[in-house]
Amino acid sequence: MRKTSRRAFLALAGTTVLSACGSNSVQTGSPPPSTAYSAGMTRPKPKPVDLAQWYHPYPEPGVQEAVARYAAAYQKSKVAVQWNPDDYETKLNAALQAGPVPDVFEGQVTVDRVRQNLLVPLDDVIGPVRGDFNQSVLAAQTVDGKLYGIPQALDTQVLFYRKSFLQEAKVQPPQTLDELVDAAKKLSRDGVKGLFAGNDAGASALAGPLLWAAGLDYVKDGKAVGFDDPRAATAFAKLHELNGSLLLGASTDWADPIPFIDGLAAMQWTWLWNLPKIQDTMKDDFGVLAFPRLDAAGAPSVPVSGLSAMVRSKSLNPSAAKDFVKWLWLERTDFQQEFATKFGFHLPARLSVLDKVDAAGDAAKLVKENGRAAGPLWTPTANAALVDALGRIARDGADPVAETKKAVEAVKAELGRLSA
Repeated sequence: MRKTSRRAFLALAGTTVLSACGSNSVQTGSPPPSTAYSAGMTRPKPKPVDLAQWYHPYPEPGVQEAVARYAAAYQKSKVAVQWNPDDYETKLNAALQAGPVPDVFEGQVTVDRVRQNLLVPLDDVIGPVRGDFNQSVLAAQTVDGKLYGIPQALDTQVLFYRKSFLQEAKVQPPQTLDELVDAAKKLSRDGVKGLFAGNDAGASALAGPLLWAAGLDYVKDGKAVGFDDPRAATAFAKLHELNGSLLLGASTDWADPIPFIDGLAAMQWTWLWNLPKIQDTMKDDFGVLAFPRLDAAGAPSVPVSGLSAMVRSKSLNPSAAKDFVKWLWLERTDFQQEFATKFGFHLPARLSVLDKVDAAGDAAKLVKENGRAAGPLWTPTANAALVDALGRIARDGADPVAETKKAVEAVKAELGRLSA
């Protein structure tokens, strides 16, 4: 699923694009069998392998220079970083099919890429540090039991709330959906709405959190619709109950914190990367929460997403490419921390590295305990069916049971396509 992300593919002028020299094989440095070396003679040093690594154009200043510096620090191979200012996904899909580059690239694991044998499994790369990642995040990199991506950095969504507004209304931070509905009603006064979750009444942003709140998921057992359950309609109905307390028609959508900063809503569901901007304005007059659970059988959640490092199956040097991915995204924890936190506020993917980020605070705990990610089987087609149903429930008061059934049937068809 391609979620709304900070990683907008901006056109950057004046970038220098580097390309690899295209070595055809990994040079081991061993002499041919017919060559003999006398005692004391020095064997030739192994020649570095040439690798091409692709990134999309991050908008934050300094990222391009940083990733070039990381590549230059690697000693086992010559790594040429290519910065792609144009339509990255279109360009990447074409390159993965036709080549000859990239060897290493960032993106999201999809079922189609796996089915087309475009990716190299990386289970041996992640190896003993598998437990140092949020397991839901790793599940989003996994198809048919094999892992194809190493998470680089994480972005998550949380519920921001204005402490002073809740105190004045004598409202406690909500822990269940019923408490959220009640809190939003009480906080809607004096020109302020209780909650902002998007101008579509939360249909796009809250689909996953509502499922997880009920103890359900997008997909279960890697093959079946995860919300073909009466509890899904019960959770979805809460979105309509919120309707009168939701801020609608804001000048910006839920990914932008301005409505919350401007005091138009007492609570806002948005990206954690907005934390510095909110903190600059509100100082300590705010808190963050996971999305509340439906009941004791459900669970609170924070959606977690991000891009991962992958190896192209048609790389001329897949072993060298895997070694580089392991070095950069598993071994060089200093680079991982810098990449996540220096260029905007994001979170390291490794949990042990996340522990070192003091500014993460409560958010780090939320990710560890409640981080959830959509898997590669959750496609844009499946997502559109669910969001459309939620929109009709939230805005129009459509029957939650009937709308959920429509979404279930549409997702069943999409899963059938993927398994064909």
